[in-house]
Amino acid sequence: MKQSKNIIRIVLGTALILLVPLVAMQFTDEVVWDVADFAVAGVLLLGTGLTYELATRKAGQIAHRVAVGMTVAAALLLVWINLAVGLIGTEKNPANLMYAGVLAVGLIGAMIARFHPRGMARALCATALAQALVAVIALIIWKPEVTLGVLGVNACFVLLFAGSAWLFRHAARQPNEPGVETTA
Repeated sequence: MKQSKNIIRIVLGTALILLVPLVAMQFTDEVVWDVADFAVAGVLLLGTGLTYELATRKAGQIAHRVAVGMTVAAALLLVWINLAVGLIGTEKNPANLMYAGVLAVGLIGAMIARFHPRGMARALCATALAQALVAVIALIIWKPEVTLGVLGVNACFVLLFAGSAWLFRHAARQPNEPGVETTA
């Protein structure tokens, strides 16, 4: 019963967020979304909410819940920014495809860790390292398009992934609660 209420909240939250650009389009020409934009945004938001719900279903510790929240929020922002404007140059710059590799590192690491906190800490350390590596590679190869702003945004993502790793590590050190597995 609680899960179905949470899913309803996620769906309603997604709809409310999507109302923002819809209403903005009525008042300004600065916001121009088509059906595909709304569909992609809806899938991203709904998928993020459902992922959080699934990943925290059995997590009792607040550190674990916050770590999952930071991780899925960082992944959502990374995808959204790249689809909207791109981090390196424009969204059409092939350098931005490297960020898919960052997310792949995190996802593969999470699957290897079977989503247990200790393993997730390692997976997110690797994800933070991959994020930093993207910035270094971009600086070497696409130097004119890499500005301090690009490096700053990448640093923010590194901090988000590293912060999530730290929280997962903290959650792994907490005593087990019934139904919560904390070994990797």
